[in-house]
Amino acid sequence: MPIEKLPFNKQIAYACGMIGWSIMTNTIIVMLPYFYLPPSSSGLIPLVPQFLVFGVLNIMSIIAASGRLVDAVYDPFIASMSDKSGHHRGRRIPFMKWAILPAVIFCGLTFCPLVSGESMHNAFWIAIILVGFFMGATTYIIPYNALLPELTDTAAEKVKLSSFQQVGFVIGIIISALVNNFADLVQHIFDVANRDSAVQYTIWGLAVFAGIIMLIPVVAIDERRYLVSKQPTHLPILVAIRKTFSQRNFKYYLISDFSFYMALSIISSGLLYFVTVLLHLPESMGGLLMGTMVIGSLIFYPLINYISKKHGKKSLVLFSFALLSLIFAMIYFLGKFPVSPKAQVYTLVLLAAFPLASLGILPNAILAEIAERDARVTGENREGMFFAVKFLFVKLGQTLGIALFAFLTVYGKDPGHDYGLRLNGICGFALCLIAFIFFTRFREKRIDAVVG
Repeated sequence: MPIEKLPFNKQIAYACGMIGWSIMTNTIIVMLPYFYLPPSSSGLIPLVPQFLVFGVLNIMSIIAASGRLVDAVYDPFIASMSDKSGHHRGRRIPFMKWAILPAVIFCGLTFCPLVSGESMHNAFWIAIILVGFFMGATTYIIPYNALLPELTDTAAEKVKLSSFQQVGFVIGIIISALVNNFADLVQHIFDVANRDSAVQYTIWGLAVFAGIIMLIPVVAIDERRYLVSKQPTHLPILVAIRKTFSQRNFKYYLISDFSFYMALSIISSGLLYFVTVLLHLPESMGGLLMGTMVIGSLIFYPLINYISKKHGKKSLVLFSFALLSLIFAMIYFLGKFPVSPKAQVYTLVLLAAFPLASLGILPNAILAEIAERDARVTGENREGMFFAVKFLFVKLGQTLGIALFAFLTVYGKDPGHDYGLRLNGICGFALCLIAFIFFTRFREKRIDAVVG
């Protein structure tokens, strides 16, 4: 049992960490392709060459994948260090504290190209800078998520804290989606003539703001007072990884989560393109659409909490994957339905509200239960390793989603030549279908039984 129950104000403080992290990571996801390979109608100039390497991958796809190669080694490393830590302030908070400044700096530098025009120098630059950003963001988010099962001791509490965490995540998505709206204000208020500069100033401001928000749980939560379990693990890193992957349920969870985040990354990367190219609406609509989707999601949060308590989480997750696959299929036909463009996109966004709310809340709560049960059975507190492996697959999914989106732009990303954008809808449909199929193999009752 925890020494003290985590009070409501501390739960909100915990969620703030996710807001800051979400702002930075989603700014990268939303703006990286748009800033470096903009559509012709954006007012921005292309900054990296658009050609295929080996006839398969374009430069942006390779750049998006570069940082994740480092993550493949670094994620389990930072998780193992956190799980083993005997720091007097706790196993998690000290890592989070020192990760914030590097994440802020590298986030801003990602959008500061070396050359003002199409150049391979820019490609090499952002590939290197992204490695630094991913390492900073990982050092924060792995220990942060490992706190979730440690700060709660019942399934209901885990779902509740995961709900607050997800609210933080979607707030971050909204703010990151408003980059172009904020850039409009920067241009107007500070009389910045160059659109690229306005976007850069905006992203630096958001990165600093995100870093300040990420400090809130570091300052507000004394993890020693609230932890369910406080003993560090003593497993060597390779043994810890092997034992984590030995969980049957965890494998199906990972595959489904990976497919979902790859699909979600397609939406995030493509939103501005779908709005401006397929529907011929202004780019400022992107933020409004995200806001609408989040407000719609918030309405469903109490319902999702109630249904998950009453009927379990698996059925809700499966329904959400199925609905989201149909929504992706609709993207292929955007701009071709016999209704106004605004009606089309708002219908899509409102339909997506429920599955995105469900898939935001429940997976982390499910994983927290798996990690907690594993600790009770094995006596080893490897929460950090479970979340490290999860987030490695999340980030791989996000990266491959960006890479896939960037690759498909070769087949059309401009008004009148948009086939590549529409193909992303078909790919998202297939990915959500894969997630659905694998999660049918997940045994929900095994969370409360002996895992293994």
